[in-house]
Amino acid sequence: MAETKNAELQQFKGQPRLPKFVVPKRYDLKLRPDLSACKFTGTVNIDVDVTAKTRFIVLNAADLSINGGSVWFKTQQSHKARTEEKTLFIAFVLALICLLLREEIDMMMMTMMSSTTMLMMMMMCFLRRRREVYRPSEVVLVEEDEILVLAFDGFLPIGKGILGIGFSGTLNDKMKGFYRSTYEHDGEKKNMAVTQFEPVDARRCFPCWDEPAVKATFKITLAVPSELMALSNMPVIQEKLHGKLKTVSFQESPIMSTYLVAIIVGLFDYIEGLTLNGTKVRVYCQIGKTNQGKFAFDVAVRTLDLYESYFSMPYSLPKLDMIAIPDFAYGAMENYGLVTYRETALLYDDQHSAAANKQRVAIVVTHELAHQWFGNLVTMEWWTHLWLNEGFATWVSHLATDCLFPEWKIWTQFLDQTTEGLRLDGLAESHPIEVEINHAHEIDEIFDAISYKKGASLIRMLQNYLGAECFQSQFLSSGLLGDGQWIVPITLCCGSYDTCKNFLLQTKSDRLEISELVGSSNESLTEEWNPGEGNEKNPERFWYKINIDQTGFYRVKYDDQLAARLRYAIRASCLSATDRFGILDDSYALCMACKQTLSSLLSLMDAYREELDYTVLSCLITICSEIAKIAADATPESSDDIKQFFIHLLQFSAGKLGWQPNSGESHLDAMLRGELLTALALFGHDITQTEAVRRFYAFVDDRNTSLLPADTRKAAYVAVMQTVTTSNRSGYECLRKVYRETDLSQEKVRILSSLASCPDPDIVLEALNFLLSSEVRSQDVIYGLAGISREGREIAWRWLKDNWEHISKTWGSGILITRSISAIVSPFCSDDKADEVEEFFARRIKPSRGRTLKQSIERVRINAKWVQSIKSEKHLGEVVKELAHPKY
Repeated sequence: MAETKNAELQQFKGQPRLPKFVVPKRYDLKLRPDLSACKFTGTVNIDVDVTAKTRFIVLNAADLSINGGSVWFKTQQSHKARTEEKTLFIAFVLALICLLLREEIDMMMMTMMSSTTMLMMMMMCFLRRRREVYRPSEVVLVEEDEILVLAFDGFLPIGKGILGIGFSGTLNDKMKGFYRSTYEHDGEKKNMAVTQFEPVDARRCFPCWDEPAVKATFKITLAVPSELMALSNMPVIQEKLHGKLKTVSFQESPIMSTYLVAIIVGLFDYIEGLTLNGTKVRVYCQIGKTNQGKFAFDVAVRTLDLYESYFSMPYSLPKLDMIAIPDFAYGAMENYGLVTYRETALLYDDQHSAAANKQRVAIVVTHELAHQWFGNLVTMEWWTHLWLNEGFATWVSHLATDCLFPEWKIWTQFLDQTTEGLRLDGLAESHPIEVEINHAHEIDEIFDAISYKKGASLIRMLQNYLGAECFQSQFLSSGLLGDGQWIVPITLCCGSYDTCKNFLLQTKSDRLEISELVGSSNESLTEEWNPGEGNEKNPERFWYKINIDQTGFYRVKYDDQLAARLRYAIRASCLSATDRFGILDDSYALCMACKQTLSSLLSLMDAYREELDYTVLSCLITICSEIAKIAADATPESSDDIKQFFIHLLQFSAGKLGWQPNSGESHLDAMLRGELLTALALFGHDITQTEAVRRFYAFVDDRNTSLLPADTRKAAYVAVMQTVTTSNRSGYECLRKVYRETDLSQEKVRILSSLASCPDPDIVLEALNFLLSSEVRSQDVIYGLAGISREGREIAWRWLKDNWEHISKTWGSGILITRSISAIVSPFCSDDKADEVEEFFARRIKPSRGRTLKQSIERVRINAKWVQSIKSEKHLGEVVKELAHPKY
């Protein structure tokens, strides 16, 4: 029997999904967190349906201790069964009465005894069946698969039942499951208890069916210290004091997925108000920070009203809480009715937060609130469809932000989303938007630019070309041809936006007659539009732009003559900002793929000298930074000239904005100023660096000085770090002093992202070691790694290898570690380094968690190929000198 049962247990191992012969309908969850010992205990009674013959119950559990003696299962009678029992009971009573009324007393006594005995035995049998409790003969936790298998000696009765389990666990420091976050109150360090269950970490808090489609209702009760607040998805319906503890009971939830359950215990302050329909909205934060929650609160109230109108459906819960958590792995999490945020994504300080921080708060809040309908109310069946959940929320968050703040031109900025999606999509190690998930460990890695940004871009493309499916060969950043084909909705215009054409490209190639575009049968006029010698009399008039306003999710390559015409059109201000962005971004992608020369790309960039649009300039700055890094490896003799050219490119717009904000200036100008000055400091512009250092030390002396507002602090911090060496450490020490003295998360992030930009490798190593200290929250480490200078690249790789055991143990296996690896590895540009990285991680990362690593290694090989391509350009040096030192 034991061997047979063990063999049967094997069928549940290594499976991507749970069996469905038992499914939950309702959870009655009781938890008691101990914030001092960082542990918790709990019980869960789960109403289930046994839908098929089975001796097993299989559900999810991980990092929990299960007390086998506390596990039980009992049947739960249906209404029909209860009615039958009542009928039998009445029949029993009537039979007994009849026996007592019989005339033959002696016979009656004998008959009554036997009949009564028989009836009593029948009654006890029914009652026993009603109360029968099944105990599992085996309770098996399969750690690798994160499942709990309960094996019973006999088959469970089909129908309704209740499963009870007692358990305990640790309030971990990994920012997933039921974990602890630290904060200070009155100078004392304290713990709060927080949950983060998406994608598959509810199982780390309580045993459950931890899959999005397996929805149930939740009745949650918490036993917590009496002085603390307890929050969950639903409103509190009762609090009872028991000395130093209180029991907090919450209203039962509507049906929802386990990943949306939320529980928080700690000390908080809040602001509150009502939507037009009377929904109570609160923003919770640390005590003393409520002023920083006002902007997010205003956005949330307006967004709920907007979405109720847009979705034609009211918000479905009686309250919406949003709370800032000091330690939080993601940007935010859309828990039903209790949305959790990293502090930088919810709090905004009028004096010390930058315009970019304000925009991030608005985008994140509108994104998470979109999920209250799309994701929470209507949920994906499995993680394969994550892109629908996140892609739609990303798209609709831009729609909402555009409604609330039209002056931000958010749909133009949306092009950054498309670009990031295209760049990841350009890797052979990328994945389709719908990707098969074969193990829970694989899910974390698809929370990426494909699911969010490509998904949103495809929705935007379909919105602009309703009903179309998408076909062109697949574009790969390696320059190789992919084997995928899609129907592609093509849009193009000629000479002006009044002359446009839309069509579906359904084969690998197609032909379009010029006369169809220009709307003329005049042969001489048609000839003027054809590229060729002698047809460049008015080149700014005769240009073609494919993918109007970049609404399509594809790349476009122009031949040299058409590209030259577009350069004229850009200089003559004939093109929209979205199209100027698209031409530049496509050209950069083609250059990286070795399908266009760097000389050609630099010549195109020269047409943007008088660019003023924020989104276009932000793209230009990013491309300049990437080229500066790759050129230092590919053509070091031209590196200084390339930086000088980039300084010339950016000086016009930087000169227009200056250092000081102007009265009434736009939100976009405020964001642009900081990006421009940071870039100029990194490229070695002496005037910018000198002014930045002056303003920085004025800020160190007086944190409220008007000389260094929040929007330009990052530029000053980066400029200061360019002057730091092991023998001149004052700037570094001053930055760490500011870091220690501020309690604003956004300020800490600005500093962390600047420290490793120093060109001195020894200082970079010191900055990296600082990231591992107790002064830096684990969630913020990635900011410090993202800004590593080229000179510090090799020492960062050595640091990662030397500290790998500590890092992997501290950060676990989630997004923190994969993103950190990517930040350090991806900038390299040699096949030898790619081989070295591959060899180091071969035995250290499981294949199920290796997608991001493979993408990083592929980027290194793409960079290596790009370096070789640049080296082969014969006239690059001449082109660069001409651009860096123009004669006009």
